[in-house]
Amino acid sequence: MCFACGPANPAGLKMRFFANQDSVVSWLTVPDHLRGWNMLVHGGVTSTILDEIMSWAAIHLLKTIILTKSMRVEFKKPVFIGQPLRAVGRVVEIKNEREAVMEGLLYGPEDDVCAEARGIFALLKPKVARKLGIVDEQALRDLLPEDEI
Repeated sequence: MCFACGPANPAGLKMRFFANQDSVVSWLTVPDHLRGWNMLVHGGVTSTILDEIMSWAAIHLLKTIILTKSMRVEFKKPVFIGQPLRAVGRVVEIKNEREAVMEGLLYGPEDDVCAEARGIFALLKPKVARKLGIVDEQALRDLLPEDEI
């Protein structure tokens, strides 16, 4: 039911993710009900897309459970409702075993950067994620290598 990636959320973005060893990518089109001014995607939705792509990049590339600690978004060009977008997330720096810096880029239909973000993400051990109630056991099995659960 996640607003950004949940396939069962009727009001959500339904982001899907594809990865290689360096980045995670999602192609999406923002639906009309998530507009801000006129035909613009609401800035909060743009920020959500960037947070989600950085989160899944951290989960997939670092093989860990994460929480966003902070993020900075720079809106470079308008993002329009109904246009094809591409979001890309990658690791910038692993600061230590508990923290990483991530980057998110949102490209418009002309392959121009419309928004970019940098975020600091907390890297959580499964024991901590369980204690905080962030994920259930099935999610841990789905997201992490078996020897790390």
